Amino acid sequence: MSQPPCRHKAMDLLARRPHFRRELERKLHQRGYDHEEVDTTLDRLEEQGLLDDAKTASGFVAHRLEREPYGRRRLLAELVRRGAGEDVARQAVDAQTDDDDRDLARAAAERHLRRGGTTPEKLARYLERRGFSRRAIVTVLQEAAAEETAAPEPWNEDIDPA
Repeated sequence: MSQPPCRHKAMDLLARRPHFRRELERKLHQRGYDHEEVDTTLDRLEEQGLLDDAKTASGFVAHRLEREPYGRRRLLAELVRRGAGEDVARQAVDAQTDDDDRDLARAAAERHLRRGGTTPEKLARYLERRGFSRRAIVTVLQEAAAEETAAPEPWNEDIDPA
């Protein structure tokens, strides 16, 4: 059985989910299409607006942040790993996050604590894996420690204060 034309295979892959140019190029090469045919196909798809790295990067960041909070470093690394250029990745992340990722780190910390996070060390590692800046991690840990020390002791009705 012969293989479908490169454009058909590219359209099939794009119908499943948006791809970055480099990502789609790699997949088509793996399927045996030659470099010239792939380049021509991808150029044509870009001209038609069907392949757009900036739009794909923006959608990726929005989708990730809807699901759960991530830091800028993690978002950038994932975009580049998937095939976005560094400039495109940075623009997408800059457009949807603040330079100061402390608010997102707070949201991630709350989520972690609701799931049973127990120690400051585990929280710090969790936030680090999520790609938050050291400044954000330190701020969140300091706030958590301050809340813990400021929390009043629960009232015990069995003890008579008099």
